[in-house]
Amino acid sequence: MFIPTTLDEVKRLGWNSLDVILITGDAYLDSSFIGVAVIGKVLLKAGYKVGIIAQPDMNSPGDIMRLGEPALFWGVTAGAVDSMVANYTSLLTKRRDDDFTPGGNNIKRPERAAIAYTNLIKKYFKKTKPVILGGIEASLRRMAHYDYFTDSVRRSVLFDAKADILVYGMGEKAILEIASALKTGSDWKNIKGICYASGEKKKDFLEVASFEEVKTDKKKFAEMFGLFYENTDPVSAKGLLQKQDTRYLVQNPPQPNLTTPEIDGIYELDFEREVHPYYKQKGEVRAAETVKFSITSHRGCYGECNFCSLTVHQGTTVISRSKESILREAEKLAKRHDFKGYITDIGGPTANMYGIECTKKIKEGRCKDRKCIYPQVCPKLKVNHAAQIELLKRIAQIPGVKKVFIASGLRYDMILEDRSFGLEYMEELVKNHVSGQLKIAPEHVSEKVTALMGKTKAAQLRKFKELFDTLNEKHKKNQFLTYYMIAAHPGCELLDMKELRAFVQKELKMTPEQVQVFTPTPSTYSTLMYHTGYDPFSGKKLFVEKSLRAKRAQKDVMFEIPEDKGYRGKGIPLGD
Repeated sequence: MFIPTTLDEVKRLGWNSLDVILITGDAYLDSSFIGVAVIGKVLLKAGYKVGIIAQPDMNSPGDIMRLGEPALFWGVTAGAVDSMVANYTSLLTKRRDDDFTPGGNNIKRPERAAIAYTNLIKKYFKKTKPVILGGIEASLRRMAHYDYFTDSVRRSVLFDAKADILVYGMGEKAILEIASALKTGSDWKNIKGICYASGEKKKDFLEVASFEEVKTDKKKFAEMFGLFYENTDPVSAKGLLQKQDTRYLVQNPPQPNLTTPEIDGIYELDFEREVHPYYKQKGEVRAAETVKFSITSHRGCYGECNFCSLTVHQGTTVISRSKESILREAEKLAKRHDFKGYITDIGGPTANMYGIECTKKIKEGRCKDRKCIYPQVCPKLKVNHAAQIELLKRIAQIPGVKKVFIASGLRYDMILEDRSFGLEYMEELVKNHVSGQLKIAPEHVSEKVTALMGKTKAAQLRKFKELFDTLNEKHKKNQFLTYYMIAAHPGCELLDMKELRAFVQKELKMTPEQVQVFTPTPSTYSTLMYHTGYDPFSGKKLFVEKSLRAKRAQKDVMFEIPEDKGYRGKGIPLGD
């Protein structure tokens, strides 16, 4: 069933009122790929009466008041994407399109949506029930953070929104514990995976530099971020404190990782895989078609690319679903009246991390002195693609399934590392699971730049392309690799982009379609580099391109090499 979004639906369910009302910046798409739908279904299964208001009108009370007031709490999320990233490009121009809005026009999502929606609630409901923030915008902005769109350090979004609780990370466990505590009137302040404001310090918590210190002192900001990042692992993390005004932001340690049975239970909830009719009538939601016939096989990513926010949101431990659970979902998909025989993707943040994780990390937490697959794959991470090979073959045998595709990207360094099953895995993909193009994300080839990104060297890209081409020739396939590239990452200069362009022309023999200008998003190491002008790992001063014109020039050089007109901007040194 759909979670109700109108009062008529609430009454048809025999409910007089709601326990929880969820507010989201996206159209309501009832899918396991959409966080607000997952939280809503988890609460429903636990017996709570839940409603959703999607993309409420900011200029009238009609939307925000249509379901009344909840008995327990309001849940607020900006949606599947940070609202500022959804609204503006990396070059700070307004985005016209929004794949999560009916009709595709970017006209419904307010800037800083977590703050805007909290204010909207409090405008029309005085002294209302607690407001709880969640989703990626809240998660990444939970501490003092650098905000690219104002070029400033901002307080925790919890303080700016004046909300009561912030749930960070993947919040299923935390939200159930909060709901139970509010229902019974018990203390919720020790629940893991949450932040809240307090006038007192919490015993045994680690205090980081205050907001007043980090907003003007880049060295203090870097120190704060290092402690924040180190304390994101559920096994080893300590609680954190940060003074923001006269009060402290209290960040409790993360929730424990989900178990395989727990993640199976979440993804086997009854999702409609459709946009709610109330919103569907307003226009097509493009994101719905992308995920309608896709399956999540796992969560988390141990890649720890420096520009990626997954570390502080989904985490660096890969939690895989059981094969049986995935097969049941595939069988259910195959029986849908609108299924045409094609499962468009089976994967996670990176498809080929399914069924692979370090047993030491699961027991002791993430290593502080090294990453799992950078600069080389750690020997303790036993990379083995056998489980995914078996999974793909078994899904392909389900009646009604014509093809199973991999569309969520691959870590080719892991495939090359797998001496036992890497070749077999690639052969299986090339023969049966590539829909014309296979996505990989080298991001760059300059060793200086890839080192700052935390990405593998160009030699492995060459080797992987040779393997892919050889297998395509062997099996008489006309398939291609598509490459994601990043321009203007901290440390990247125009000469580095020319090096990338030459590599693409000579080695890859193509014109790239996916070149993005780096966007500094909160709570990543690359954003720390952008803000401070220093490499946090070596302590060395770093060139950072700040000029919008020069950033565009870095991207444009990939398509048409311009004259070098002195576009090189000036890095901003620490303390200036």
